[in-house]
Amino acid sequence: MMPLVVTLLCLCILKMGGFSASVTQASVQSDVQCLDWGVWSEGAVQVYDGEVAWLYCPLFSHPTLYSYNQTQNSSLSLLWYRHTRTHELEQPINLKLHTLHKDREYLWIQPATAQDAGLYICMLRNISSCVKIGVELEVIQRDKECDPGTRPHLNLTIPMQSDRTLECPDLKTLTLPNSTYSVTWYHLCRSELFIGNRELKGDDLVIYRMYTPYAGLYTCVVSYQMNGRTLQFTRAINITAVVANVGSKVPDILNPASDQIYTVTLGDKATLSCRVHLPHLFKEKQEIWWTIDNKTVEQLADPRFSSPEATLLSEYFGDETKERLLHVMDFSADDLQKEFNCSARNSRGFNTSRAILKSQPYVPTLELGCGLGVTLALMLMMFVVYHVFWLELLLLYRSWFGSDERYTDDKQYDVYISYARNSEEEEFVLSTLRRVLETEFGYSVCIFDRDSLPGGTITDDTLRFVGQSRRLAVVVSPCSTVRGTQALLELQAGLTSMLHGGSLRVVLIQFKPVRWKSWVKELRQARLALTLIRWQGEKSAPLSSRFWKQLQLELPMRRTTDKHMPLPDITQHTHHAENTHPGKEKLIDCYSTSAL
Repeated sequence: MMPLVVTLLCLCILKMGGFSASVTQASVQSDVQCLDWGVWSEGAVQVYDGEVAWLYCPLFSHPTLYSYNQTQNSSLSLLWYRHTRTHELEQPINLKLHTLHKDREYLWIQPATAQDAGLYICMLRNISSCVKIGVELEVIQRDKECDPGTRPHLNLTIPMQSDRTLECPDLKTLTLPNSTYSVTWYHLCRSELFIGNRELKGDDLVIYRMYTPYAGLYTCVVSYQMNGRTLQFTRAINITAVVANVGSKVPDILNPASDQIYTVTLGDKATLSCRVHLPHLFKEKQEIWWTIDNKTVEQLADPRFSSPEATLLSEYFGDETKERLLHVMDFSADDLQKEFNCSARNSRGFNTSRAILKSQPYVPTLELGCGLGVTLALMLMMFVVYHVFWLELLLLYRSWFGSDERYTDDKQYDVYISYARNSEEEEFVLSTLRRVLETEFGYSVCIFDRDSLPGGTITDDTLRFVGQSRRLAVVVSPCSTVRGTQALLELQAGLTSMLHGGSLRVVLIQFKPVRWKSWVKELRQARLALTLIRWQGEKSAPLSSRFWKQLQLELPMRRTTDKHMPLPDITQHTHHAENTHPGKEKLIDCYSTSAL
């Protein structure tokens, strides 16, 4: 008979669902195997240091399981043990201590201290059978009589505008009959006068009409006398205000609505949303689910369909709005013919709504995004390359597609160099500019003092040389801004040729910085329309510098395969030109004077 009773006892405990996984092991008290059902996760006890604690044996928590009276009438015995961190084995409870007291299925600790915290185990056993379960006791400290962080012993919901009487939990259990005790109530840890719609009646707190400010944590502290000692315990009740229990309580499906259309993409993942408004019903579980052709996801057993549990979106005085999603992987054309329904149910009624689906062509978003990203990256790279190497690119383009002007005109020189004589510019022109243009780039250069013949006039020869040149390179310096010099005459000749539709182009080379206000009128007008290339000393000396690349871009195109003719000595030409023009104007150093 007894093994059958113990087996029934174990099966009932398993159905209760409030216990952790069991392990069958040998009891340390005897050789009889004891069914160990672990720790009761829902029965943990929290008590303040110095207050009364009582532990209930969970083996008696179900009325049909076993009662304490039946235990007393049978050969089963109720024993209590304790498991602490300092001992590996379970230790029997010493009931001789004045703070410990066993009363039926309860174990009292009056009062509990921090040393009493730990795991307490209640065991039902006889000679041939044994079953046990553990209850955790937590002893916490508090600084004042009321602690707002108290874990509630009871959660209640009270509809708005309704009444409710609050009783201090365990008051009749923990106090002896006919004993003297007092009950102090707190709301949100404030010991205030409960007047108006709330009133203290004896040991209870009556709420005549529930309002929002009355919600929150209520704490009752009970003090009583026992064996000449003053003991107390604290209980907390959490009150939640909910909507009044009026009107329809049937679930309302918000999504999918009657006129709503879900757009899905064939071959892609589709997600359907079911949003439901659930009116508050006290201690009632309300269900939300999806069906596909009147079958739930579990019944369908198709790995392409999945539906996680509903999530809470919002809550208003107990009324909840929840959402449950349906995921369909690799949505196909056949799925469009299926019926997708969102349903919700509670004790007041049932509601369902069908999802209307519409397919749209597959848009390769990833491919288009990658293509657009690559295009933008290439454009950005090309912009950076052009911004940094635009001179090189233009020179390269001109070398591939440009035409040689020597085959389209009858000009004799590529460039005529105009500069101020008897100055620093003359040394720059003869030793640097002329040398690079002729020997490195292969241009035919005309320098008046070198290439003019004796016997002619300066004005006629200047106009003739300028007319026979494709470019006029004007070296701008303080000397070239002086009116009456040959450099100004050469500039005027070049500008006149350009204005009358000639093929001559004028290029300005700034050798020395010149103040804008000191420029002659012709130079100021030319600067607005012509390119100005600045010589920056040693920085511009290498052939790879920006100065030479800009100058090449303004001069006629020459292939790198052109063969250069040997050039006569510059000093001989200069000396010959000075001696063969006795009628030429007497040049002065323009750095010591500003005008002729």
